[in-house]
Order: sequence, then C-alpha cells, then structure tokens
Amino acid sequence: MGVETLSRGEQLKELASDLSRAVETARRVGLPTTVYLLSMALVEVREAAAADDGDDDDAA
Repeated sequence: MGVETLSRGEQLKELASDLSRAVETARRVGLPTTVYLLSMALVEVREAAAADDGDDDDAA
C-alpha cells in the first residue's frame, strides 16, 4: 500500500474538518464544555492553517 504524504497545510485543513465534525457531534449530544473546547481548538488550527498558507505565498 502506498502512503500519501500531505503537506502541513493539507494536514491542518484535514484536522480543521475533523474538529468541525466533532463540534457538531458534541453539540448534537449536548456536551457544551466539549463543544467549547473543540471550538477553541478549531480556531487555533484555522489560524495555523492561515499562517501556513501565508508562508507558502512568500515562498512562491
């Protein structure tokens, strides 16, 4: 089996997507503290992804 290597930006976007789904699941099952914590993690990951995209632009 081949192993696909994702760039850091792609990994961050995938993580943001996973966190977003987890937030929605936690919201559905009524876990407000978990929703809050996952939301804060999602903000951090999105900021990191945006910063990573900015670094890619500088390299071009």
